[in-house]
Amino acid sequence: MYLRSAIPMSLLSKSLNITILGSGAWGTTLATLALQAGHSVRLWSRQSSQPLAEIVEGADVVMSAVSMKGVRSVVEQVKAIPLSTHPILVSATKGLDSESGSETQLPLLPSQLWQNAFPTYPVVVLSGPNLAEEIQQGLPAATVVASNQLAAAEVVQEAFSSPRFRVYTNPDLLGVELGGILKNVIAIAVGTCDGLQLGTNAKAALVTRGLAEIIRVGSYWGAKPETFYGLSGLGDLLATCNSSLSRNYRVGFGLAQGHSLTDVLAHLQGTAEGVNTTQVLVRLASQQKISVPISQQVHSLLNSEISPQAAVDALMLRDYKPETV
Repeated sequence: MYLRSAIPMSLLSKSLNITILGSGAWGTTLATLALQAGHSVRLWSRQSSQPLAEIVEGADVVMSAVSMKGVRSVVEQVKAIPLSTHPILVSATKGLDSESGSETQLPLLPSQLWQNAFPTYPVVVLSGPNLAEEIQQGLPAATVVASNQLAAAEVVQEAFSSPRFRVYTNPDLLGVELGGILKNVIAIAVGTCDGLQLGTNAKAALVTRGLAEIIRVGSYWGAKPETFYGLSGLGDLLATCNSSLSRNYRVGFGLAQGHSLTDVLAHLQGTAEGVNTTQVLVRLASQQKISVPISQQVHSLLNSEISPQAAVDALMLRDYKPETV
């Protein structure tokens, strides 16, 4: 359900001042999309010579595309700036906060870190099957912008839409964000499956059961199950599990080829968010007694507690059960 919003409708159909925090592949791609749509864009990274205060000054939209490990720091930096505008905050980060969560509290999501710091600002999540390299090549893609404030989602929708990049809206912010986060763990498992050359049947089973695991966790979190059948759930899962452009897929593939996690990560350009997400997710599942067999095996694999083949064998030898459980 959408809430009433104070977003001025004048932001629709106008050239916006958009600040994008994070100049990696995804941040740069988003900047290109916004420029192509006719907006003024400022791109910032931690290595930028221009002060962050100047970058966010006058922004209509502030989008965060930094890695999960950098979100807290960036939030605190922006919070310390006396903003002259009341921008829409957009999170495009797909990870779980490792510094939060306990037996009585769920780990924080990137959007929640922003919302906690700016409780009166509209927050939007952008997530979907968006391999940056393909979008940079001009290949068609679609994504979802989710918020509990429809007007804010519509502003971001229009700001990034183009004939080659279709943007949908969704009121289930939690489900859209979790879909993009949790699929990274399954992508590591599928990369391992492909690295072991286990075939299409095994891969199809793993992706399907992976989706069931995502829905189980997401439903516990409070998301709508149907959201995970959309672009930010199943769509992103299919893209990430079927492309060597996916860093998380490449982690699993590299481990299956006998490389150490340290070596695999050293050869990646950018962050494989699924590695940290797996650690936080398995901790949560253990505390709350949530069944996540695939994530458990990925966790053991990442921590060198089990071989790739043994991880697959453990999944195949689980107790018999109905498919819908």
